[in-house]
Amino acid sequence: MATDTNPVATELPDDGGSGRRRIGLTDTTLRGVLLTAFLLLIVAFFTSRDARFLSADNGLNILVNASVIGIVSLGQLLAIIGGGFDLSVAGIVPLGGVVFAKLVNAGWSLPAAVLGVLLVGALAGLVNGIIIAKARINPLITTLGTLSITGGLALTIADGVQIPFTDIDAGVLAERSLLGVNNHVWILLALSVVIFLALRYSVFGRYLYSVGGNEEAARLAGIRVDAVTIEIYVLSSALASLAGVVLASQLLTGSGTAGTDAALQSIAAVILGGGSLSGGVGGVPGTLIGVLVLGTLANGMAILSVPSFYQTMATGAVLLVAVGVSQIRRGSRRRR
Repeated sequence: MATDTNPVATELPDDGGSGRRRIGLTDTTLRGVLLTAFLLLIVAFFTSRDARFLSADNGLNILVNASVIGIVSLGQLLAIIGGGFDLSVAGIVPLGGVVFAKLVNAGWSLPAAVLGVLLVGALAGLVNGIIIAKARINPLITTLGTLSITGGLALTIADGVQIPFTDIDAGVLAERSLLGVNNHVWILLALSVVIFLALRYSVFGRYLYSVGGNEEAARLAGIRVDAVTIEIYVLSSALASLAGVVLASQLLTGSGTAGTDAALQSIAAVILGGGSLSGGVGGVPGTLIGVLVLGTLANGMAILSVPSFYQTMATGAVLLVAVGVSQIRRGSRRRR
């Protein structure tokens, strides 16, 4: 199915995809420039308040802390492009960390433990996808329900306490390696490249934007909408469980409460990066910049000793502004 003849292809240029139409390319470029300018403005503000903010060590610290949400946001991006979203990641991230700690402490090798966690995450995503695609239950209700289940399961497995690693070598995913950069930052970059190429050049990418842009038109065009929807949530949950592994590697412990803000932050990053809750719009570059914006805000406020609850309020405010701008832009495109 060629993109040019797709009944919902009018949304595709907004994702940073083919960019065949001049108006789509201009809109995407402008959004990227404005978001980058906003990021630079934040950097300039915090640097003016504390010169330590602009140091190389602090820059790496921002990347290290933002990479966990970055991995979750890549999966959230797929869900949002497909016309839904995934709240259950806030339960799957801690579940992944707890299961990883349990498996490592039980003597599993690192690759086997990571694979086991990914399977647990994929299974949770499969449940989400089947309920949404087959039972036609709204993603909000579905993922809110599985959030409660997976979050409660994480606390149950951990017995309400943290699970320290018996072998600190299990924290290798968060250790520094190539060029002095932490391993999980490279993992985020590798995943970003793979997903960017998949969205831009693969059949799955075209189908995903089609389903998110107009599900009924995609179904009439012969796309297996249910299969695409299930794949979206399997990938989203698997990536969230991987983020849980990374977070546990950073903390050297599995915790049923670590990463419970993943849903809010990942949705905020995707929407801030140009995604739309209406579906069919979004891309990897914008999402990564959105992640950096949130990470920079959190880091700057921490340096200035701003209480953590103000950081949560700032994230919520950024999300509201991003959604408002997205709706204004969507209305403007429709009028044009």
